[in-house]
Amino acid sequence: ENGEKGQYTHKVYHLQSKVPQFIRMIAPKGALEVHEKAWNAYPYCRTILTNTYMKEKFMIKIETWHKPDMGDQENVHGLDKSKWETVDVVNIDIADKSCINAKDYKADEDPAIFKSQKTGRGPLGPDWRKELANNSNCPHMCAYKLVTVEFKWLGLQNRMETLIHKVERRLFTQFHRQLFCWIDKWIDLSLDDIRRMEEETKKQLDEMRKTDEVKGMSADE
Repeated sequence: ENGEKGQYTHKVYHLQSKVPQFIRMIAPKGALEVHEKAWNAYPYCRTILTNTYMKEKFMIKIETWHKPDMGDQENVHGLDKSKWETVDVVNIDIADKSCINAKDYKADEDPAIFKSQKTGRGPLGPDWRKELANNSNCPHMCAYKLVTVEFKWLGLQNRMETLIHKVERRLFTQFHRQLFCWIDKWIDLSLDDIRRMEEETKKQLDEMRKTDEVKGMSADE
């Protein structure tokens, strides 16, 4: 787009075992399959999730700008004034354990405890952001994510849109905590290494789906 080059991926998520019981009870066959199309043109990324059953009535769009700052910019996505006024700004501190679901907590994925053997980064103390901002020798970046949700289903729209936003925040928090604490596992990987791991993970997930083995996070109300 606009002459920019990047990477495109298309993934399919099977969510039958990941959604609340009330959704499983009413969802028609095939309604819990979500297609994710993602465009990565760092520092800008866009992800769009759709569902073939609901068609234009369901959409989650996640747009991300990565900026070399401490998260102090406003409206980096350039929304018009009326739309910006409807945006709920949520600041995520990956070192703040109180921001995560108790069921998601793992000590080895806690940035307030973790110490990287390869990079020397961590643990993150209560004033880590202030210390980082004052350290000109350490690079830093903020991921500004704009999440747009549409779920047009009579009687469920508000409930589902609220739930989806809640789940996205939970995902972002958990993922970025893991990303920091897994740095020693990925810091030396090439893009080819990552693609190979993605393919291996896909095969493992396909096998789990066949045996109905449930792992990972599920969406709670």
